[in-house]
Amino acid sequence: MRKIDRATLRVRALWELLRYDVIFALRGLRGVSLAGCEGRPGGPALEAALCEAVLAVIPLYWKPVHCLQRSMVTARLMRRYGLAAEVVIGYRAAPFFGHAWVEIGGRVVNDSSRYQRSLEILERRGGNREWRGTSATFHERQDEKEGMPGR
Repeated sequence: MRKIDRATLRVRALWELLRYDVIFALRGLRGVSLAGCEGRPGGPALEAALCEAVLAVIPLYWKPVHCLQRSMVTARLMRRYGLAAEVVIGYRAAPFFGHAWVEIGGRVVNDSSRYQRSLEILERRGGNREWRGTSATFHERQDEKEGMPGR
């Protein structure tokens, strides 16, 4: 990518961080949507440049940026450039731990794939769909583990 492209990506990443904070403050997580996606192939170079742009502006942001905000911003940028990015939220019950990351085609692009392997999936978000909780799926899995019929 040319130098101007990197600068543009970084400005867009900073804008998305600010946009996320404002929308989240006004409407909560359900108000934060991902941009539409045309599903154009972008390749690893574009994926890496977008992830790098987000990571480059995080130290410039005036407050801490946690994994959910970083992942939403990364996914919005990727979808803006035609990549079919999806935000995934995973958790471990005991001891409790939660984390968010971005996947494209089931492959983690902005974080370590160990989270994908070691955490239960709580939420997936891609496209223009609303946040869809998987609590029913979670309860069904718990019932299966305990030998109980479905709810």
